[in-house]
Amino acid sequence: MENTQELIFASQALSPELKTIATKVFNRERISFDEGLYLYKYANLSYLGTLANYIREQKNSNYVFFNRNFHVEPTNICVYTCSFCAYSRLIKQREEGWELSIEQMMDIIKKYDGQEVTEVHITGGVIPKQDLAFYTTLFSEIKKHRPELHVKALTPVECHYIFKKAKVTYAEGMKLLKESGLDSMPGGGAEIFDKEIRDKIAGGKCSAEEWLSIHEIWHGLGMQSNATMLYGHIESFENRVDHLERLRQLQDKTKGFNAFIPLKFRNGNNDMSDVPEVSVIEDLRNYAISRIYLDNFDHIKAYWAMIGRSTAQLSLNFGVDDIDGTIDDTTKIYSMAGAEEQTPKLTTQQLVDLITQVKRTPVERDTLYHIVKDYSVN
Repeated sequence: MENTQELIFASQALSPELKTIATKVFNRERISFDEGLYLYKYANLSYLGTLANYIREQKNSNYVFFNRNFHVEPTNICVYTCSFCAYSRLIKQREEGWELSIEQMMDIIKKYDGQEVTEVHITGGVIPKQDLAFYTTLFSEIKKHRPELHVKALTPVECHYIFKKAKVTYAEGMKLLKESGLDSMPGGGAEIFDKEIRDKIAGGKCSAEEWLSIHEIWHGLGMQSNATMLYGHIESFENRVDHLERLRQLQDKTKGFNAFIPLKFRNGNNDMSDVPEVSVIEDLRNYAISRIYLDNFDHIKAYWAMIGRSTAQLSLNFGVDDIDGTIDDTTKIYSMAGAEEQTPKLTTQQLVDLITQVKRTPVERDTLYHIVKDYSVN
């Protein structure tokens, strides 16, 4: 710790504000909203990386986590028309998309029988016929077939729609999903919480308050989930800090979030193609500030499939301690939006190599961060 402090204070011409923030971090004190905003506006990459790396090593040592997972995407047809989305198709464009039945999804899941996968990630578009009964049946069928397979599924956007259609409350709906076999929730659909920006890029979807409420109810059932933020589009730095602040407040209350995942806006094949993407430098700054601000989150995750392998490796020095999983080429959400990884598939050994190349320790985890295998131990 002393070496890190010396590096911060000796190697930089710091403003009084940056010195105060650094001192708070080293004393494990929480930074304020205004200090978070100051970091976005004025802190350079070296300063942010040093602080964020200090925090991630205090929380997670030299470990970098990953898991063996695959995705099932029930449909890319959707009743919503988010400006940033390259993945979905309107119901009237359904000939350009897919709608999987429960039997078809079970066939995908059965392809992994005998393989050492630990998680199936299920999320996609929103359509009327894939309703509450559809998903409770699906989860029950998965658990009958392979009880130990962790089912991570359905964002609050999907939940809000299917509960409203089924005329059940959030609390009733979440209880039914849990009882049918849902194990945890992904973090998608958060986008950006600011109402004005959210209405512009994702109008019609559940509100920020509804997104947070569904996660709070889920946590109240003793269950866990992730959180995300879509950044690098038309939002301001204030909008980003507001988003982080709301997540931090809910985590103080429930302690139910496993990880925070910043999601980079990609401008390929969508209605916001005129908005330039932010640089890799800004990606790394955002990871680092997220790590500094979210002091009550244990893990910051970077999706290698979205940002590419090289940037994912770089992020491990800027607060990130998780790079997601094998994915096994089972998602189109990233590639359809122009992500670097057009065929997102890595073997376990490739993930291990990716991590060891930057002198970090690969650790295979399950969805809830129980260690499956520490690759530093023979």
